[in-house]
Amino acid sequence: MKTIYWSSTLIISAFLFLSSYTYLFSKSTIDGIKDLGFPDFFRIELAVLKLIAAIILLLPFTFTSLPVKEWTYAGVGLFLVTAVVAHIAHKDSIGIMILLFILMGILIISNIYMNKLYI
Repeated sequence: MKTIYWSSTLIISAFLFLSSYTYLFSKSTIDGIKDLGFPDFFRIELAVLKLIAAIILLLPFTFTSLPVKEWTYAGVGLFLVTAVVAHIAHKDSIGIMILLFILMGILIISNIYMNKLYI
């Protein structure tokens, strides 16, 4: 069970770190976010929040950290749902939507196994 938890958590955290990096430094991602209609300050805000979320998910579990971790899962889930809506509205490729749904599934698996292991 720990293997499933840590594998799924590492995948989500790696995605968040990579996404945060590209939001700040990748010209194509920056242009893509502008094309979706989001203001530039929102891109930077999302990059910082994704970085914080990745770090929180990787921190060791304690019962005092449970509410913070649960809110982090909720926030990342909300980001993924918002991303699907934005990409559908922008009429982007189905591949992006498939990737986002896969990431949602991995996020759910990580959360379920965190609860099985530590609660």
